[in-house]
Amino acid sequence: MAAESAPVTPVLAPAILDPDQTDLLRALDGVFTGWGRSAGAREIMPPPVYAVSDLEKFDVYTNFPQLALVAAPLELADGPPKPADGGFAPTDVREVRLGLPHATCFGAYLFHEGAELTEDTLITLVNRCFRNEDHYVPLRRLASFQMREIVALGSYEHTQRVLASFTERITAFGAALGLELDRVAASDPFFENGGARALMSRLSPVKHEFQAGDLAIASVNTHRNFFGERCRIRLAGASGFAFTSCVAFGLERWVAVLLDAHGSAPRALAAVRDVAARDL
Repeated sequence: MAAESAPVTPVLAPAILDPDQTDLLRALDGVFTGWGRSAGAREIMPPPVYAVSDLEKFDVYTNFPQLALVAAPLELADGPPKPADGGFAPTDVREVRLGLPHATCFGAYLFHEGAELTEDTLITLVNRCFRNEDHYVPLRRLASFQMREIVALGSYEHTQRVLASFTERITAFGAALGLELDRVAASDPFFENGGARALMSRLSPVKHEFQAGDLAIASVNTHRNFFGERCRIRLAGASGFAFTSCVAFGLERWVAVLLDAHGSAPRALAAVRDVAARDL
């Protein structure tokens, strides 16, 4: 009997956007950032890596182990190790204490960790996200990609108003660009398979994706007070922990669907600028 082959690790092929695609991505990010700022969001700048102990607060390694990517320094005790077959051996690296985020919004909660908010808060941030997928598709499914988010923290009513407002903007923007977007309820693995949060998630979906064909390019997400609890974020004058929600845009995915819809990056860029000028 032939021995079973080891599972094949997918090639982590990052995308390098050409100048026209880069212009398109920057224009899209400018539109989404502008939406956040017009709604009162201030911008913060998160790091591309976090301590594993920080990401562990959000059950990342329990609920998303298949996506997780981590980083570690090389072991130099016996001299610099040399990669073989495109990689380092486990013995070539030291203790792993850095985690690569698979979502941008983590930075918003860690920034406010231990804080008492004096009012409902809205912030925006963009970051490199990293995901270990079982396969990769140029622009559409990447090991490393950029995600712009607008994050609401405070009262439950505030978090829901933000989601409702941005749902309308995403729908109108997509239609004006000639995209047929389907708003689809999706699962939220932040909530365990059992328990009250999971039951509430099944009764009332907490994540909706905007899909162009089979590709999710944006989402609106309510987390109730999951992140507020984990980061001990409170709203002044209110009992319990702050509620949060976020709106997320996969920037390379928007580029991909607009290239399909308009045929080239310059034509797609012209369309984005035209629609943005209408202030939908």
